[in-house]
Amino acid sequence: MAPEPPTKTSGILIIDKPLGVSSMRAVEMVRRGMGGLRTGHAGTLDPLATGVLIIAVGSATRSINMLMDLEKKYETTIDLSATTPTLDSESERVEIARTTPPPNMQIIEHALKQFIGSYPQVPPSFSAKQIKGRRAYDIARSGEHVLLAPRMVKVHELTMLSFAWPIVRLAIRCDKGFYVRSLAHDLGVALGGDGYCTAIRRTAIGPYTIDRAIELKQEALPNPYQLLALPLAAAR
Repeated sequence: MAPEPPTKTSGILIIDKPLGVSSMRAVEMVRRGMGGLRTGHAGTLDPLATGVLIIAVGSATRSINMLMDLEKKYETTIDLSATTPTLDSESERVEIARTTPPPNMQIIEHALKQFIGSYPQVPPSFSAKQIKGRRAYDIARSGEHVLLAPRMVKVHELTMLSFAWPIVRLAIRCDKGFYVRSLAHDLGVALGGDGYCTAIRRTAIGPYTIDRAIELKQEALPNPYQLLALPLAAAR
């Protein structure tokens, strides 16, 4: 007979969040698999983004703020020939009429340099930022105009992985608070057009990388035996 699960459990799970699942939905699935233990996540991923989501369980939830402060790594695919209201594939694509020839790889590499280091970034209108107690995405979905103030973000590395017009793939290493979707728009504007993300994948939060993540499936929920014995001190 298998031993009973421990009655007191705490620690973290490194989840590979699937496409179409919200971060809060992932937390609910883990909480159910863990028998209702206190559970929270350390950094939201959009439903249409995939990859590393740290979920803290039990007393480890007290370390969520510390985990959220860690650097993040992303890989994203950007379409520079169009945009969408949400700056990803969730909403309807709007073609961009260009007045200049499409940029080549050298022009894009030059444009990327302005997004390395600290700079003010405007969050997407469809984001979880709060405006007078309301989520920006709720205001935007109601048809109201949303104008968010820019906030300072920091990018440590920004590398082009591939390019074939109009698709560019980038790798990003940044601090918390950075919006990959805003980068797609800002890069597109810098190149004389616009852009949106067709894919976003978070590959790491601090030392917690995608190769250490477990797949989250509805039919096979996590349980206390899958709670990774990763020391929280490793994140400091």
